[in-house]
Amino acid sequence: MSLNRETVIAQARQLGFHLAGIASLSQLPTAPEIEARNRLQRWLQQGYQADMVWMEASKRQNIRQVMPEARSLIVVGLNYYTPHRHSDHPQHGKISRYAWGRDYHRVLHRRLKALARWLEAQSGAQEEPIGVRYYADTGPIQDKFWAQQAGLGWIAKNGNLITRQYGSWVFLGELLTTLELSPDVPHTAHCGTCTRCLQACPTQAITQPYVVDANRCIAYHTIENRASALPAEIVPHLHNWVAGCDICQDVCPWNQRFAKPTDIEDLHPHPDHLNPALTTLANLSEADWQHRFRGSALRRIKPAMWRRNARAILDRSQS
Repeated sequence: MSLNRETVIAQARQLGFHLAGIASLSQLPTAPEIEARNRLQRWLQQGYQADMVWMEASKRQNIRQVMPEARSLIVVGLNYYTPHRHSDHPQHGKISRYAWGRDYHRVLHRRLKALARWLEAQSGAQEEPIGVRYYADTGPIQDKFWAQQAGLGWIAKNGNLITRQYGSWVFLGELLTTLELSPDVPHTAHCGTCTRCLQACPTQAITQPYVVDANRCIAYHTIENRASALPAEIVPHLHNWVAGCDICQDVCPWNQRFAKPTDIEDLHPHPDHLNPALTTLANLSEADWQHRFRGSALRRIKPAMWRRNARAILDRSQS
């Protein structure tokens, strides 16, 4: 079997990935890479990463440090959208769609591992063994930049990747390989003059197109912020979000037009994650947390953080 771009993409599709593309890794950074690195450096210099120190890793600014021998990057995507709606009931919390189902890391890693093993098994037809390394939001890679380079979509003004097929409701995974594969054409941007995401953000976290300040972001504060109390300037704008925030995605015209339900059962919502009672989360015990969020990406939010987030909303509604 000839091992080329077409066979690799076909195998990725066969393993259940909805999107797949190839980006070339030249020996020296390209002009788009240098531009992306400079943008990241400016973002870090402004302190927009808040407490997310892993964003400062030098490898994130040069993918060759992750795997120096890699010559190609296979980028894959999974559609995770389901048509369920968040409750507007004042006593219900809101959880971002990405976390409604099974932990996406597990869903992606299972397929990425299968693709990696398949590639390694093709080494017999090559002069040297095929080297591979894969990540799913778990390594120092600018995943959205590389997804655009691989032709999957474009980086939107809210910092997410938008695809023509599924909008921005996609999980991304990357597989670095020593294979030299023909690359896809980088995707062009199609946000145009639209600024709905900037206008809709209740905390003005999108300070300008393509720039998100985590210090103002509801998703950052409800998931990553480990402080005992949420910032006073954030609490009035939570709008019942207790885990993440989908506002900038919900208003996006591309999502409203192209979102379609995923065919991956693991990504469909667990009943406990759709419209949880705030009073339940405000009194969440360690045992309840262990049971309620087993196998979920929501385990990143520890019990004390769930109680903090829910109580902040409840206290404000009673004041």
